[in-house]
Amino acid sequence: MNVRNILFVCMGNICRSPLVEAVARKRLTEAGLKIPVASCGTGGWHAGEQADPRMRAAAAGAGYELGTHRARQLTAADFERYDLLLAMDSDNLREMQRMVAPEAAKRAALFLEWAGLEPPHEFPDPYYGELTGFVQSIVLAEQGVRGLIQRLSTD
Repeated sequence: MNVRNILFVCMGNICRSPLVEAVARKRLTEAGLKIPVASCGTGGWHAGEQADPRMRAAAAGAGYELGTHRARQLTAADFERYDLLLAMDSDNLREMQRMVAPEAAKRAALFLEWAGLEPPHEFPDPYYGELTGFVQSIVLAEQGVRGLIQRLSTD
């Protein structure tokens, strides 16, 4: 698969997907891969908002900047705009696939599965949990992005 750009998708676009976008942007650049990345959510409740303050703080502590992020909702046009759309969990993947024809839906996959990580392939949502969940999200995002880069480098 010739991947020219990637969209990361979670539910509200304020925790997981903006984090993975920031990690991917930094690590892809370091790897010399010029692949634009973005993120959005299947729901529009947080459209226009910054990333969750807890995620911004955890990400900043790990060297990732989320300050300029503004949440937005996934649209059917995103399936035309992006080569690869990676969902953080199965619920969001199903929602994404419902939006478009089966041919376009083939460009959507689970992030952790596509990146080659061992199951479980669900990226837990830290939103309703403790601060430790946000820190654990960073570790999982970094592992996933390492796998993503490895796959992109060999495909």
